[in-house]
Amino acid sequence: MAEGDARDLAPGVRSFLDLGDAGGDAIAAMLADALDRKAARAGWPKGRADSDTPLAHHVLGMVFEKSSTRTRVSFDIAMRQLGGSALVLDASNTQLGRGESIADTARVLSRMVDAIMIRTDDHAKAEELAHYAHVPVINGLTDRSHPCQIVADLLTVIEHGKPLPGLELAWLGDGNNVLNSILEAAGLMKFNVRVATPQGFPPDDEFVAMARAGGAEVTLTDKPAEAARGADILVTDTWISMGQDHAADKIAALEPFRVDAALMALAKPDARFLHCLPAHVGDEVTEEVFEGPQSIVFDEAENRIHAQKSVLLWCFGKI
Repeated sequence: MAEGDARDLAPGVRSFLDLGDAGGDAIAAMLADALDRKAARAGWPKGRADSDTPLAHHVLGMVFEKSSTRTRVSFDIAMRQLGGSALVLDASNTQLGRGESIADTARVLSRMVDAIMIRTDDHAKAEELAHYAHVPVINGLTDRSHPCQIVADLLTVIEHGKPLPGLELAWLGDGNNVLNSILEAAGLMKFNVRVATPQGFPPDDEFVAMARAGGAEVTLTDKPAEAARGADILVTDTWISMGQDHAADKIAALEPFRVDAALMALAKPDARFLHCLPAHVGDEVTEEVFEGPQSIVFDEAENRIHAQKSVLLWCFGKI
């Protein structure tokens, strides 16, 4: 990076690239705010602004280098409900997609919008954007982490009557960005994670260490039943992520980790199933579980709006 770190010029700018940027107390405050705001607008049209319009006249620039449904819609609606607006910038239709540097993009956007959300591949791009920007930068997804998704997941878990401290969460699948953020959240919010991954697809050692350093119990196993037994929450994700080639060997390794009725039956009777979507029903989860009474995946998807609102408010110093 060149000299002249934008953060030196704009001290106090709050970016949200990982959950640790906020910390446990701030995440707890975000969750409480999200619950309150969601309850206060029950029955309202989705486009109606919250009564206090805390982000009136603010604009969020959304940079997409990866396709999106939930991230794109939830941030747009979040800004509308907070009284502001959002602008979509697809990399293929901007100068960023034609070779303009991230540094220049950050400095230009900082003069035109009040915050930037980026959904991209390499986490270093989000870090560089935040380095040069004079406004908050939010990680809408990178290959390293997916913090906004996990705020929504935690909100959904709490809504379904499960306190976070002491929660037993089971992950079934491969080590990926969603699991990284779950592990980071575990250390911050004091819940435990049983990680079941096949040989050759382990969790990231950095995030396992981070969770344990925060006081979370992290169990690592290659036996799905061991992770699921007695769990409060079962979580999985698509086996082949965006941009990855179809990998027959990876799919074969993950077959035993499919979340089915037998695996759910090992969890607590009131256990719930989460998936950040999009799902490939029949691969990582059976239709019986995905469409069943223990699945709360569509509550989870809706809560992206409410989680995003609180992340935005934290970034603007209003939480």
